[in-house]
Amino acid sequence: MSNLATQLIEKLSAKGWQIRAAESCTAGLIMAELTSISGASAVVDRGFVTYSNEAKRDMLGVQEETLKIYGAVSAETAFEMVKGCAAHSATPSAALSVTGVAGPNGGTKDKPVGTVWIGTLVPHKDPLVKHYLFSGNRDDVRAQTVQAALTQLIGLLD
Repeated sequence: MSNLATQLIEKLSAKGWQIRAAESCTAGLIMAELTSISGASAVVDRGFVTYSNEAKRDMLGVQEETLKIYGAVSAETAFEMVKGCAAHSATPSAALSVTGVAGPNGGTKDKPVGTVWIGTLVPHKDPLVKHYLFSGNRDDVRAQTVQAALTQLIGLLD
């Protein structure tokens, strides 16, 4: 994954942009991956670990109604998370959000373990929110989420 992190840092640096991330199911793994790369301080701005619904509301402005109607693991929540994350700075930036069910518990028929929503946003483009269904144990799901989030954001920068 460090190759993806390096690619992302290089692309953001070339644009003069920063990155911020709102993480739920990965609980900071995305920012840890990015900051493991030398030179990350030039582009990494801030990260939000918003594991609880309260944190999503308080730190990112996710609406209570969104959480009640759609749940924390939904396209709507991932969208509001990425918008709230991006709103925390006036500098040009990329933002991403992840919310999902890493397991082994917590899955339902409609949202089984491995269900993840990733939101990405860059200046001058509409936000992109995508659904993923990963497999494996908790660590596998979280690792796949980090990889998919970095890949999705790199795709918006091309």
